[in-house]
Amino acid sequence: MERMRIAIAGGHGQIARQLSTLLADGGHEPVALIRNADHEADVVAAGATPLLIDLEQCDDAELAEALTGCDAVVFAAGSGPGSTAERKRSVDRDGAILLADAAVQAGIRRYVLLSSRGADSFDADSDDVFQIYLRAKSEADAAVRGNDQLDWTIVRPGSLTDDAPSGRVRTGDDVEGSIPRGDVAAVIATLLATGAGVGKQFEVVSGETAIGEAVAGL
Repeated sequence: MERMRIAIAGGHGQIARQLSTLLADGGHEPVALIRNADHEADVVAAGATPLLIDLEQCDDAELAEALTGCDAVVFAAGSGPGSTAERKRSVDRDGAILLADAAVQAGIRRYVLLSSRGADSFDADSDDVFQIYLRAKSEADAAVRGNDQLDWTIVRPGSLTDDAPSGRVRTGDDVEGSIPRGDVAAVIATLLATGAGVGKQFEVVSGETAIGEAVAGL
């Protein structure tokens, strides 16, 4: 398997840091895109190379330049709990689309997008922040699915937990349940390492199928 350089947007997030460790342990080179220099030590400890850039403050050309030399990108950024509706749009939606546009400019085809279970079930008439979050995710997913210059995979996990990863999952178009963040990271790492799942969107929760088998069967 060839060594890959993989840029991870939202590189300081919990899933992103676990992903970085898995990728580094697998012989790859994770690059953590972070906007806060105070987070550099954390991502280095996770096995990643930090790259300071703010998705809310840069344009696609700047981001494309930063991505030069990468073989794949992962969008694992999020505005986080307690953030405003505006940031749901500017990070969860616009950030994902910006990363897609920049990847194309940088000549990178492989794009794995971390989304959310039930993203398409949002209430368009609601001003509830969670509904706006789901809509932002749904619109980001749709934009990436519509980009024929990307080999995309969209991962929609159920409720995230900090439980120890089990290495076993259930995937499908509509599956209910929760999943440890570590298992989500392992699913993404397996997608990247094997090249499986291109052109696929799926929900994933804890289950009985080994992650390698589940990803191979997408």
